[in-house]
Amino acid sequence: MARADTNAGMIYICNPNNPTGTVTKKEDLVSLVANKPQGCIVVVDEAYIHFASTTAPVTDLVAADKDVVVLRTFSKLYGMAGLRAGAALARPDLLERLRSYSGFPAMPATGMTGATASLAQKTLVAERRKALADVREDLFDWLHKKGHSFIPSDANMVMIDTKRPGKDTALAMLKHKVAIGRSWAAMPNHVRVTIGTRDEMAKFKTAFDRVMGA
Repeated sequence: MARADTNAGMIYICNPNNPTGTVTKKEDLVSLVANKPQGCIVVVDEAYIHFASTTAPVTDLVAADKDVVVLRTFSKLYGMAGLRAGAALARPDLLERLRSYSGFPAMPATGMTGATASLAQKTLVAERRKALADVREDLFDWLHKKGHSFIPSDANMVMIDTKRPGKDTALAMLKHKVAIGRSWAAMPNHVRVTIGTRDEMAKFKTAFDRVMGA
């Protein structure tokens, strides 16, 4: 990415990635920042970082005054998608440049209240990360045993190859009252499945078995 355009103004990386849930290792991000085009800003979207155990955040690069903007949200692990709470972490001059692109003058009061209360729960991230990882690994074991191909994820979703158009699989799952995510043009036979509770994933397995003819 750093070599693709010597005049790039911004390089954007979602880590963990959406929709695959795969991670970019921190040492690779540090190398990118060190070797990017002059004046280029590296934006690291860490919306799913709280779920990850195989990579680390790059907020220390912000603290070191690098050309880095880190994006965070309370929509994922914190479960506050409807409250629209998030933050950008960067040097003051970079934050000022971002201000003109903001669609809102401030977060809603409900979002700020929820975010503040969430941050006060010091064990919340670790507890929810482990709970999610346990369910995720159980699903991965089941997919392996069933012979389904998927992309190992370090986030709260997984891309599963259904060997047929993903949109057809999603429609078939709906008939069993289970909604899954969409497909992407680059991966038309994959579906994005969000990791839910154990009960929810049990219902997913039952429906997926029926749809895939197991």
